[in-house]
Amino acid sequence: MELRQMRYFVRVVELGSISRAALDLQLVQSALSQQIGRLEGELATRLLRRTSKGITPTEAGLAFFREAQLALRHADQAARAAHESRLTGSVSVGLAPTTASVLGVPLMLAMRERYSDVRLHMVSALSGHLSNMLNSRQLDLAVLFDTHPARRWSVTPLLQEKLFLIQSRRHLVREFGASARIAELKELPLVLPSGPHGLRSTLDAAFARARAKPRLVAEIDSLAVLMDAVDHGLGCTIQPWAAIGRQADAARRFVLTELADPEASRLNSLCSLSDDELSPAGLAARVVLAQCVRDLVGAGRWGGATLAAA
Repeated sequence: MELRQMRYFVRVVELGSISRAALDLQLVQSALSQQIGRLEGELATRLLRRTSKGITPTEAGLAFFREAQLALRHADQAARAAHESRLTGSVSVGLAPTTASVLGVPLMLAMRERYSDVRLHMVSALSGHLSNMLNSRQLDLAVLFDTHPARRWSVTPLLQEKLFLIQSRRHLVREFGASARIAELKELPLVLPSGPHGLRSTLDAAFARARAKPRLVAEIDSLAVLMDAVDHGLGCTIQPWAAIGRQADAARRFVLTELADPEASRLNSLCSLSDDELSPAGLAARVVLAQCVRDLVGAGRWGGATLAAA
């Protein structure tokens, strides 16, 4: 059971509506319903019932509601006590460009709100570079796509991202339906990041399993330059939704086709130095980062992403 599930349940009871609670909590309604369902599953009892007047708690739900309110008050008091301790120090966080485009600003805002005296050093680089920096202790934590079990890291799976074929709408190479398979892309001119990095390794493996060879026209290790090349019709690319997530006019400029192959996805893992090597600021930032990811996915603000199984 998680505190956020208790908060969600309490808000639904207070407002008497899942739809109004979802709006108040800035969640999509289906995500809120899923969390309530998980809570009921963990407790093995029905907590809510639908009536002509809206959502009301069952007898068990009313008892849980009262205790949940008390527990949340205690949790808030504990959080205030922690904040009043004025955690200080610095922490360095590495994010790949696509990840940073979605997570970077929310993480900075959350850290400023919760630990204003902690100095955050953000590094945006390709996954392979971040991995090397973490190994050499230049970073405290990073979100990576390739992890090696022999490394002395703390590794927590965060989310799974679908991959999409992205084409310029002005220079459309080929029309697809809602989805396509890797094998159908072998004749398309592709612009991809270079070999040593996480996404490229995933794509090379996916093409190999499909017994297809990509037609590579350029390798570009800058996300901004890569997307500009696609926009100008120099080729197509394969990226997660996050590659265009910050572009307000993305729907006008690009066409996205979801890849249907099961292996055409990318696992994002939160990797950090071991617990005994992390400073208190690093431990706090790791918790905040994981919560930011859960919030973004739960609110539907990370397209094509689902939380990784615990």
